[in-house]
Amino acid sequence: MGRLDAAPRCGAQMLGNRITPAAGPCHDRRVGKLHESIEGRLRDFLLQQHVFFVATAPSGVDGHVNVSPKGMTGTFAVLGPRRVAYLDYTGSGAETIAHLRDNGRITLMFCAFGGPPTIVRLHGRGQVVVPADPRFGPLRDAFPPHNPHGLRAIIEVEVTRISDSCGFAVPLMAYQGDRDLLDQWAARKSQADLVAYRAERNASSIDGLPALAD
Repeated sequence: MGRLDAAPRCGAQMLGNRITPAAGPCHDRRVGKLHESIEGRLRDFLLQQHVFFVATAPSGVDGHVNVSPKGMTGTFAVLGPRRVAYLDYTGSGAETIAHLRDNGRITLMFCAFGGPPTIVRLHGRGQVVVPADPRFGPLRDAFPPHNPHGLRAIIEVEVTRISDSCGFAVPLMAYQGDRDLLDQWAARKSQADLVAYRAERNASSIDGLPALAD
């Protein structure tokens, strides 16, 4: 391969020693771009990803930063130009919920494991909407039908910054399917079992911040 005097432009693909542009939210640029809204190809890109990552942190300098992967097809929804949400099922921890109740800060990151090397970050303010909240029903209707057993909350995000960048170091990986282990785990528990589990495991964060209280 011959020497390149400049790095490939964002969204470009290497073919031998040539650089060819590729379609995508960040095509034909050397740096990322800020977007005013989640629309068109950007919206399509977000909804097509099979996994995304959620980052939160407590207030102050001593707490633990948390990053959680989120999957299961249809559990992420774009509600408006700057509003998104995802279904939050019962798990072993509740860091995101505790951090949002502490300060509301949240970042969602989506990256392409196939096609043009794109990364999209949504920075914003998140709210925890539990089933007892009157907003829960209308929010739930924005998602495709899912087994509600084990669903503990919906995380709603008002997005304040939308950006894309290039994922040249993100590996190419093939999607094989969703795991159904979380549904299987919840199916073995009654509603009372889930309430007791959340009371034991989801009541607070690892830093002692309050999270869920059934």
